[in-house]
Amino acid sequence: MEDLQQAAEKVASLMRLLTTTGGLRLKFRITAGAGAADPDGLERRDIYVECKGPDSDLLTERDGELLRSLEHIAAKILQLEPEDHDRISFDTDGFKAERAQNLREIAERAIDQVEDTDEPYKFGPMSSRERRMLHLFLRDSGLQTASSGEGPRRFVVLYPEGYRIPQERPSPGHDRGRGPSRGPRRDSGRSRY
Repeated sequence: MEDLQQAAEKVASLMRLLTTTGGLRLKFRITAGAGAADPDGLERRDIYVECKGPDSDLLTERDGELLRSLEHIAAKILQLEPEDHDRISFDTDGFKAERAQNLREIAERAIDQVEDTDEPYKFGPMSSRERRMLHLFLRDSGLQTASSGEGPRRFVVLYPEGYRIPQERPSPGHDRGRGPSRGPRRDSGRSRY
């Protein structure tokens, strides 16, 4: 995003469309630039959209599916590359902070379980943003992480220290001109999520 103010106006147009034509009863505040930064450093956001109102509960249903959808649509409108989708973030009623805390607690329990059993731990499927957060929470554990699966079924696996991580096999029809499968993504400090 080169011009943050112009990008924020495009997002505002989307929100006006949803609240007027779409009938969503929401008020929204858009912050762009330094003020949009995530205080916890879990997202690289340049634009932050905070929503409130009678329909805000709709945004958090099904683990925030509508929030994620709004982020996806906004990222497409702004023509962001997939690895830059976390540069725009939507939230309501502190949902994301609560979800991040929940992920942190899940990560801590998984670390304990892997250390106790010396067996890998598979987390449930989650969005790329949540997988990224999970990798960050697990980074200092001394254990290995890798993402596995495809699309909405993609998940993180936590492996014991020194565990030989199996190579992921591509599913039939997986190669759509994107080159060979890269296998599971390991947390090397610069992996894609």
